[in-house]
Amino acid sequence: MDQVKAMRVFTRVIDEGSLAGAARALDLAPAVVTRLVADLEEHLGVRLLNRTTRRLSLTDVGESYLERCRRILSDIEEAEALATAAVTEPRGNLRVLMPPAIAVHQLARHLARFHAMYPLVSLELVASGPVDTLDDSFDITVISTRIPLQGEFIAKRLARTEVILCAAPDYLARRGRPQHPSELKLHDMVLPPIHELSRGVTFERCGADGEPAESFFTIPSRPVMTTSSVDTKYACALHGVGVAGLPSFVVGDALMEGALERVLPEWRIYSYSLWAAMPTRKFVPARTRAFLDFLIEVFGGEDDDPWLAAAGCPTIAARKSAATRASAARANASSEPSAVPAAGATAAEADASTAVPASAASAG
Repeated sequence: MDQVKAMRVFTRVIDEGSLAGAARALDLAPAVVTRLVADLEEHLGVRLLNRTTRRLSLTDVGESYLERCRRILSDIEEAEALATAAVTEPRGNLRVLMPPAIAVHQLARHLARFHAMYPLVSLELVASGPVDTLDDSFDITVISTRIPLQGEFIAKRLARTEVILCAAPDYLARRGRPQHPSELKLHDMVLPPIHELSRGVTFERCGADGEPAESFFTIPSRPVMTTSSVDTKYACALHGVGVAGLPSFVVGDALMEGALERVLPEWRIYSYSLWAAMPTRKFVPARTRAFLDFLIEVFGGEDDDPWLAAAGCPTIAARKSAATRASAARANASSEPSAVPAAGATAAEADASTAVPASAASAG
């Protein structure tokens, strides 16, 4: 028995949730996957999986063994990467986890360019729901969060995205354009599930100097529709169902094209920080580094909202914040030499000037 191969198959069975799924992912016959897992269990003298007609689940021993398997396979991959780093171009399978709305509205449009740049990299993208922390079974996790990151991993900032109110121009022409958050009770609202808003929402308006000038607290009630699906809210807004709260990276194009109009543009609700995170490893495969750099290029890598800026409707506070950071960056550039990681540096050393340890990273 090839024990390393069996360990790889075992971890993929768990990642895919089934023997058949692992067989498809690894391009192996289902019988081969079943035999390798059985051989591994026989070799160890323990049962790793509980099998029923409907699902697989880990035994207690299986859970402990899976954790060790991941570490061992990671060490093997790092050793291979170290041995071939000087001559290997990005290649192989890259596992990425991200929220579905980011995959649909931002990543998909850029993947053809990434494939043209790195044709030997095969992307395995999982985008099944919200992602607010690292999953170390993936090479890269794209995180969207309102709170500081927690954990021992490397995180690089991609961008900041504001949640804004918007509606179709024909809806606003029919129902009027609210000038104050208190007027929203007169409008049809498309909102997240009510339990997510049970603590209420605070609107904040900033003055010309970027400082808070007024706040308004409300607990939304009786919306025309609630849904946890970002794309459903987006479709409803486009088709004139009502006013929806959506991330700027979803509605940026629609704002520029005039299909949607920002509602209460001088008022802020809240924002999310977007991060690209990866497990702390001494050596990072070339394919992982290539995709991480690509994400930073695509999103900008700054603590700003590029989508509202491109659409020409950033809030006053955001405009002031961006101007302040730009001024500080120009001052630093003129007074400090650029830091360039030394050739052959480890991943941790190479990331030192740009990466943020998760325990210190803040969504701001």
